[in-house]
Amino acid sequence: MKATKSPIRAVATWIRRQPPKMKAFLAVVAGIAALLFLKMVVEDHDNLFVAAEAVHALGTCVLIYKLTKEKACAGLSLKSQELTAIFLAVRLYCSFVMEYDIHTLLDTATLGTTLWVIYMIRFKLRSSYMQDKDNFGIHYVVIPCAVLSLFIHPTTSHHSFNRICWAFCVYLEAISVLPQLRVMQNIEIVEPFTAHYVFALGVARFLSCAHWVIQTFILADFCYYYVKSLVGGQLVMRLPSGVV
Repeated sequence: MKATKSPIRAVATWIRRQPPKMKAFLAVVAGIAALLFLKMVVEDHDNLFVAAEAVHALGTCVLIYKLTKEKACAGLSLKSQELTAIFLAVRLYCSFVMEYDIHTLLDTATLGTTLWVIYMIRFKLRSSYMQDKDNFGIHYVVIPCAVLSLFIHPTTSHHSFNRICWAFCVYLEAISVLPQLRVMQNIEIVEPFTAHYVFALGVARFLSCAHWVIQTFILADFCYYYVKSLVGGQLVMRLPSGVV
């Protein structure tokens, strides 16, 4: 007599049989459901932003460990790090003039470590930097964010310049990962530390809820293959062409 499958195992089997795009869509739906659940159970939503910034800082620490241990920066996008430094610097300015709190301290620490990563890639480990693979033009990201922030920004009591700066850093944060995804698309193989870092960014964006839908569609495929590789015990993550 055939053993009856449990509902959980049956659902897991069904999910495994779905094509990657459907799995990514299901991940988005599950993520939205989890986000709504968090919004209902967490009374102070500011805690989610603190957690997001902490996860981002943790992801940057993973990069620092990679650079110091491997003495190489292959697979990392310098342009993504520079975009990250830009939006953190602008957000830090806004934090100083608008609301000096725990976010200011976390952003200061993350900006400091990000600048260190940029220094290592640009000078100490430049020989291993894949400049030809890091070919995403950052002007395609910075200029649209700057223009959009001029027209769409918060309507608070703060000075208009500060409100525009705040909108700019939010928009830039939402898409700053694009150059890193382009590098991974070009090489199609992602080593563990880089994968951990990008996954941490996805978790941080999820927790912050800032342009979360955009981030989800940008990172959904990557997160699926990351989890699949992690569960399968693969040390090196391979991306099929066209995933990111």
